[in-house]
Amino acid sequence: MEKEEILKVYRHSLAHILAKAVIEIYGKEVQYAIGPEIEDGAYYDFALPEGKTITDKDFKQIENKMREIIKRREDWTRKEVSKAEALDIFKDQKFKTELINDLPEDEIITIYYTGEDYVDLCRGPHVDNSQELMSAAFELHAASMAYWRGDEKRDKLQRVYFYAFPNKDELKQHIKMIEEARERDHKKIGAQLELFMFDETAPGMPYWLPRGWVMYQTLLKYSRELQKAHGYTEISAPLINNKKLWLISGHWAHYLNNMFIVPGIEGHLAADADINGVIENLKNQEEAPKAVKIMAGSVVYNRENLDTMAAKPMNCPNAMMTFKRKNRSYKELPIRYSEYDVLHRKEKSGQMNGLFRVQEFRQDDDHTFVMESQIKDEIKDIIAIADEIYTTFGVTYRAELSTRPDDFMGDIEVWNQAEADLKEILTEQYGENGFEINEGDGAFYGPKIDLQIKDALGREWQCGTIQLDFQLPHNFGLTYINDQGESVMPVVIHRAIYGSLERFIGIVIENFKGMFPFWLNPYQVGIVPIRENHNEYAKKVEEALTAAGVRVEADYSDNNMKTKIKGFKNFKDPYILVLGDKEAEENTVSINIRGTNKQVQNVPLDKFVEICKKLNTEHTLELPENFD
Repeated sequence: MEKEEILKVYRHSLAHILAKAVIEIYGKEVQYAIGPEIEDGAYYDFALPEGKTITDKDFKQIENKMREIIKRREDWTRKEVSKAEALDIFKDQKFKTELINDLPEDEIITIYYTGEDYVDLCRGPHVDNSQELMSAAFELHAASMAYWRGDEKRDKLQRVYFYAFPNKDELKQHIKMIEEARERDHKKIGAQLELFMFDETAPGMPYWLPRGWVMYQTLLKYSRELQKAHGYTEISAPLINNKKLWLISGHWAHYLNNMFIVPGIEGHLAADADINGVIENLKNQEEAPKAVKIMAGSVVYNRENLDTMAAKPMNCPNAMMTFKRKNRSYKELPIRYSEYDVLHRKEKSGQMNGLFRVQEFRQDDDHTFVMESQIKDEIKDIIAIADEIYTTFGVTYRAELSTRPDDFMGDIEVWNQAEADLKEILTEQYGENGFEINEGDGAFYGPKIDLQIKDALGREWQCGTIQLDFQLPHNFGLTYINDQGESVMPVVIHRAIYGSLERFIGIVIENFKGMFPFWLNPYQVGIVPIRENHNEYAKKVEEALTAAGVRVEADYSDNNMKTKIKGFKNFKDPYILVLGDKEAEENTVSINIRGTNKQVQNVPLDKFVEICKKLNTEHTLELPENFD
């Protein structure tokens, strides 16, 4: 086996060791659910006996028990059993029983024994003997609450996570990286820099605070300027649309559970009513129906009504309607509609994570309508835009091409040509082996390119996407007149480079650790007049910088100089200008540079202004320290 496959086996086997350890410590009443391996280790979900819980104070005891079990050098035995046999083996384990009951009657089920006193329902593979795990390095690092099968209406479980690596050095390196990631946590830095906040009254929907909104608008401005240079036009469309639109697009059939619905009104109750047979979760077969009392005068909602509306989770259908509003000629193509409207997608509470997973967000969305002959050139131009944006942020990226699945829609020859064009473009851009191909992993309506960026810690994030769509134009009946006078269907290219702006900002915060490039920083220059009699010159400096498009904040309070400087340093302003008698007399500035103890003095004001203008115009990544 390859190293990665061996590591997966070790991590999965250690998950079984964890479960066995927890049972030995907390008793045979422990209900153990699932324990998959994950990117840096594994976890296991448990329902502990009443009154018992696992906290970080228990980690050492559990780790020691795991090591004790490993030292027993027990054999691991794989067995194939029938469904009936499996149900008997796990008759006292409710979660295993549910998993088994979900399997077909004739399913051959595999189980694994670790020694003779622990058995788990598992496909494997696993080690042959626990002694194979003796060189593995592991460490428990978190215990959290989870819901059985991710359903907040089901059992609450205790999830225990651990890191696992082949040796202690790799484990130490990983823990060091995790500690650095915690220091860079965008939720922590976002609060410190007063960029955004969340409130329970709008879960997963960020409040953008003044500083954060300046940064947000700066990102939008950069995107708009770049797209304008490439021939894009911007549209805006309704945020709430009638269900008719979602029926046409297919979202009503395939995405309804992720949409915020405003159901139609059936009428009002004339009298109190008891509604029987109500369950909260249709998927929970064990849930007992209940009766619900509805008071007289209550509104009766019905999402099947024609006046039902839904907040849009995607911009695509609105772009289709915008294209369809009039007859089109091939001479107009390509038509590029960029859109930054607010989107809403319903998420489970346990899946939301700061700006990385939200329920309200914007994308740097675009829908481009092209002829088949224009696909190659258009994709090439999109990749050029992506390359420029990611280079501006100083991040590397790689491309993945996903090709035709078995259930594809449309003409196979069009697919073949589109895939050939995409491969040729990617080869020209990144070299013969410079991108990955995921065979059969494209959407049913077209092949796609995903762009994975790498941050300062080496973590990858899928941000950009370029998606060909042969199906949505068909659903909406979109056509244009070609050069032969025939009515034909355009191809749509869905495209985003930032992806979700909220998520992208979270990535940017962590990548730069809150020390953003000058052009992106919410405020770029902090001004500190030493004494009150220096305020007049400080205002002159502020006006000069503001007129040049530089974002400035000045402290004209009677606080002492050190307090003022500290305030701006806490907000990580790139440059802090300290202005006193000498600067006022000579029309200069003294500059404190972020991230250093360096102070540059006697810089002419007009020269400093020009340097700041240049940093904004060129979207410079580095912060200059030399002003000669």
